[in-house]
Amino acid sequence: MVTCTVAPGSGEEQRSAALSQRGVPSVPTRSQMGPMGRQSPSSLPVPTGGSCLLLLFCLRLGASCPQSCQCPDHAGAVAVHCSARGLQEIPKDIPTDAVLLKLDANKIARIPNGAFQHLNQLRELDLSQNAIETIGPAAFSGLAGGLRLLDLSHNRIRRIPKDALGKLSAKIRLSHNPLHCECALQEALWELKLDPDSVDEIACHTSVQEEYVGKPLIQALDSGVSFCSIHHKTTDVAMLVTMFGWFAMVITYVVYYVRQNQEDARRHLEYLKSLPSAPASKDPVGPVP
Repeated sequence: MVTCTVAPGSGEEQRSAALSQRGVPSVPTRSQMGPMGRQSPSSLPVPTGGSCLLLLFCLRLGASCPQSCQCPDHAGAVAVHCSARGLQEIPKDIPTDAVLLKLDANKIARIPNGAFQHLNQLRELDLSQNAIETIGPAAFSGLAGGLRLLDLSHNRIRRIPKDALGKLSAKIRLSHNPLHCECALQEALWELKLDPDSVDEIACHTSVQEEYVGKPLIQALDSGVSFCSIHHKTTDVAMLVTMFGWFAMVITYVVYYVRQNQEDARRHLEYLKSLPSAPASKDPVGPVP
């Protein structure tokens, strides 16, 4: 943040002259003030080139904050507060130097690919209490190195996109989502760094094993339950059924082939039997001279 301070002097004119030499508009003196402390039109300061550039720079910074959001600057760190603004999508004009982005309590339903790719300084991202159902595989591209906390709690997420979250080193909050407990979810959780403060609140809304519906997912996994073993068993059964089908087809073809050959052989034999036998020769065989 740029600030201007006025150095003390011996008089108002001296301070005005010093500021004018530095390119800063002078402060009007009492002689330049009209009645009731108002500045006369003839004495209005004319902005110099430096002050115009500073004004344009400040206006540019102010315009970079999304509409209806607040972007306070604390010790040089920009925080973007867009909580409870009725947003239905991720804002496009988020400052690139933002370190904190709060988009909680809105109506966001999906996170498209590359939604935060220009925010490489972001450290904390709050997307809780939305209506998120779909997360693109490259939704958090560009955040893998610096992000420290990602809050996706209290949404409508049923399946975890491993490609979108697996590369993040941030702590992730997934509690209070209608998760479907299956092998894909279990494999995705193995690659995530879950927030320890909310990990016990992740529960199975639906499951391939009905006995775990409504129960904490981590407790089920810690007890030795594997949703992938059911997946593997199902795959093995399907493979056995397929192999049995092929085997049955081969046996059927062999039996048909043998029977067809037997029928052809029988017909050929009958044909040979139906042929007239060759007549015997009536000429006697003469003695050999």
